Amino acid sequence: MTDTQGADLRAYPDRRASMREVADRAGVAMSSVSRVLSGHPDVSPKMREVVTAAVSELGYRPDMLAQGLRLRKTLSVGFTVSDIANPVLAAAVTGAERRLRRAGYSLLLTNSEGDAELDAENIRLLQQRRVDGLILSLADENHALTVDVLGQAEAPFVLLDRDVPSGLTASRVCFDHRAGMFRAASHLLELGHREIALVSGGPHGPARERRLGIEDALALGGNGGRCVVYDGEFSVVHGERTAHQILDGATPVTAIIAGGNLLMQGALRALRDRGTRVGVDISFVGCDDVAVAELHTPQIAVVRRDMHSIGEAAADLLLELLNGFKGTKEVRLPTEFVARPSCGPAPPAPR
Repeated sequence: MTDTQGADLRAYPDRRASMREVADRAGVAMSSVSRVLSGHPDVSPKMREVVTAAVSELGYRPDMLAQGLRLRKTLSVGFTVSDIANPVLAAAVTGAERRLRRAGYSLLLTNSEGDAELDAENIRLLQQRRVDGLILSLADENHALTVDVLGQAEAPFVLLDRDVPSGLTASRVCFDHRAGMFRAASHLLELGHREIALVSGGPHGPARERRLGIEDALALGGNGGRCVVYDGEFSVVHGERTAHQILDGATPVTAIIAGGNLLMQGALRALRDRGTRVGVDISFVGCDDVAVAELHTPQIAVVRRDMHSIGEAAADLLLELLNGFKGTKEVRLPTEFVARPSCGPAPPAPR
């Protein structure tokens, strides 16, 4: 393969072909190459074919920095993740990155490790990098410093399964946690459970919606059922500590619901250490169909959500904003209750 001056480009592996060389090879004007590469609709099939062939032959790669300067964009999006160690958030990042990559954007990722102060710092950092937009999975959407930083943000942002903080306007994608938890609690009530414990924690929106779903089921089911809520941090430690507290309580709880996959991991560890038989001595429902739910014996009933889809939906909303949409939107995705052997009939009350 040679360039227009007869040199063999393969002899210069670090040499980048230019747009001029693509135009010369295709026998068209540079403006035609630009229209093809930018996806302009006013391009004939023949023109697109010859330019694409020249790009392939020369191994042409667009200069993203120069392209960004022309468009007054960095062609990058920032994603602030509250805790990348949480497997469901990693899935959301994967979904968003896939969508953004197809649209020509690269993704810059920050990890706040569950620290709301770090959320604010990371948002500032990404704005200093001049990202074109932000996707935010915040540790605490009501944290004062985070809300203040977002109020000053110039780039558009989309919230991922979080409430919109008071005083701000933003698009968001969220799950219908309330519906999924309603079905889970209804299942337990049908099995005869009347004393239920909810281990809760984490972002305000999902935690509130899960609690409301259980309350809906109790109100509809009647029969004296009740649920005691144990709030705390969204962590394995809180799940484990609270499960021990429940087992040591004066009131015999017959079913535990863990409102998040990290809480589920901790609670199951406590039940194992105590020799409590899941599905026999106590019934158990978790959230998110992560590996521990499938590999545990017995398998764990869960309220399942598609995290890849929420990442994709957040990216789609942000791309709309980057393409000129001026309003706000909310996308609500479904959740699903998956019944498994971890839920069994309520054991008879002690005499």
